[in-house]
Amino acid sequence: MNLFDLSGKTAIVTGAGRGLGAAIAIGLAEAGADIALVTNSTPADETAEQIAKLGRKSITITADLGNTDNLPSVIEQTLSSLGRIDVLVNNAGIIRRTPAAEHSYADWQAVLDVNLHAVFVLSQLAGQHMISQGSGKIINIASMLSFQGGINVPGYTASKHAVAGLTKAMANEWASKGLQVNAIAPGYMSTDNTEALRNDAVRSKQILERIPAGRWGESEDLVGPAIFLASTASDYMNGHILAVDGGWLVR
Repeated sequence: MNLFDLSGKTAIVTGAGRGLGAAIAIGLAEAGADIALVTNSTPADETAEQIAKLGRKSITITADLGNTDNLPSVIEQTLSSLGRIDVLVNNAGIIRRTPAAEHSYADWQAVLDVNLHAVFVLSQLAGQHMISQGSGKIINIASMLSFQGGINVPGYTASKHAVAGLTKAMANEWASKGLQVNAIAPGYMSTDNTEALRNDAVRSKQILERIPAGRWGESEDLVGPAIFLASTASDYMNGHILAVDGGWLVR
């Protein structure tokens, strides 16, 4: 089990105040890592409390990821307070649901700013540090819509296709430098982003009927895959998009 031990490691998790990010941050701490919790206006107090109970350190960094000018400070604060960066989890994301014919450019830009531009800049900045130390793990959160087109979410779909491509591109360049860049593609999860779908009786029924597991995913379903991709157990994985979807894609 030492393959999955993250003792002595430091991880940055964006969107760590709730949902998938909070679960991943706590899971990495359970495996032994100290955590930089990156959040916008969502408090991360509960996540930090859970990490403290595990005997691990955490810091909370408040940053608007939609503004790339804020991103160097995320790296600087992590290094200043925790001393190193071994893992970056680019989890934060937003969605705007409108038909393509009505999808405003403002919504398009907002989604791309958080879901893609922040992922690139944070990966680049963390990657530079990881290259200098000769090791590191970057885990991007992709989506089923990294593979499919979706309905009424053109900006989100474009961003998640791009995240998958960026994962592969960075993996190609950095594998020889001791870094592994991979992604997790969650299926339909019980999060704020899917609340509208879960509250729509027709769409929710259609979705559940297609998921072989017969249920919506929970945040905890991503903890094991995240620990795997953050640990030495995945040292020969590069540029892979790991679907955690209850079987959605193979249906």
